[in-house]
Amino acid sequence: MYLTKRNAVSSFLLFQTIIVLIGLLACSGQQTAQNKQQAEATRGIGEAYMRQGDYTSALRELLKAEQLDPEDPFTQNDLGLCYMGKKRLPESIAHFEKAVTLKANYTPARNNLGVAYLTAGRLDEAIATFKEITQDVLYATPQFPLANLGLAYFRKGDYKTALNYYKEALEIQPDFAIALYGTGRTYLVMKENKLALRYLEKAVKSAPKVGEYHFYLAEAYRLNGQTAQAKESYLTVIDLEPQDSELATQARQRLGRTKEYKQSTD
Repeated sequence: MYLTKRNAVSSFLLFQTIIVLIGLLACSGQQTAQNKQQAEATRGIGEAYMRQGDYTSALRELLKAEQLDPEDPFTQNDLGLCYMGKKRLPESIAHFEKAVTLKANYTPARNNLGVAYLTAGRLDEAIATFKEITQDVLYATPQFPLANLGLAYFRKGDYKTALNYYKEALEIQPDFAIALYGTGRTYLVMKENKLALRYLEKAVKSAPKVGEYHFYLAEAYRLNGQTAQAKESYLTVIDLEPQDSELATQARQRLGRTKEYKQSTD
């Protein structure tokens, strides 16, 4: 009789413990859901700051979101973008790497990781990352990793392979300014000046507000002996770029303040 009573008491205590644990788990689940909702809202504020170019305010909000939900791949990707905007590449790469670790099929984050590798000069890692993306048949904009591969091989000095990737991107989107510009600049380095001019004119037509495109178009005009067009393009660079920028300074030099430009117009 004593043993039976003791077992009954033990069973009652066990039952109470289970009830308490269930209650704690329910509360924990509710808190986790609340944290995720709050993290998502906070991430949205951070993204709004990023769109405005205010990376400091964006970073403050995104770090709050990360504290609330450290395993959210979208927050990790946003942090990577934010740190990239602040030119802090090691932190940027770390967050992009975490984003794709948390969500293996998160292709936009993987492309961002490749861009970060590319910007950091880690060209082989960038190439491997972009090639992996090109195998994703569900990725809606494959022209971007293809153009990024073109740029990576351009920086490696493998101009033939760079052209192949740029042109593959153009097969998907013929007016893709990044690939048009990359093709033109590659031809310019290869001293195929007429071909360079053809693609750079298309790039400027597709993206007329990019000063860098106008600068290399001006270079192509100059090298093809079209000095009037070159002058017009250099003036456009000066209009589009900040006056203390490197491109604006180079454009002013090309407009007659260096021997190189004067000789080309004689």
